[in-house]
Amino acid sequence: MIRHLVQGLHSGASADPVDAHCDGPCGIYDPASARIHAEAVRSMTRKILDMTPPDASDATAMARYLNTLSRYVAIKEEEAEHTKREILILWTDYFKPTHLQSHPTLHDTFWKAAKLCSTCKVEVSATHADELMAAIEQIHNLFWSTKGRSVPWTLAGG
Repeated sequence: MIRHLVQGLHSGASADPVDAHCDGPCGIYDPASARIHAEAVRSMTRKILDMTPPDASDATAMARYLNTLSRYVAIKEEEAEHTKREILILWTDYFKPTHLQSHPTLHDTFWKAAKLCSTCKVEVSATHADELMAAIEQIHNLFWSTKGRSVPWTLAGG
């Protein structure tokens, strides 16, 4: 049945060629989602670094501390992975060879940002979390420049 439908579509239809820079010509790309995820990485990193372990003899306080710490770590790692996914989608699906001509550091910018996502997953470093935010800001500016627009860099979390 499905084969019959597909054959019918191929035999009776002629379509104009279409250009798309991704799997579907949606045209909806925005580095804002990467920024939001990176902000969460930075927020969780700061929260982890601000924690003070309780006296080890207080089992209830220690359990509460370890539970909160493990939640923050899990969120930080998940958000770093989401950040990486979002920038890889922009890098591989949105950007075209013409963008590389006008932005010769494009590949290096994205590669370093993706590596920072991995670093933020395995470390608890305020410096690296801030570097990730700076890399995402650079991607934000690069992206909007390809569209000929000046979109302000605005943080959701302040």
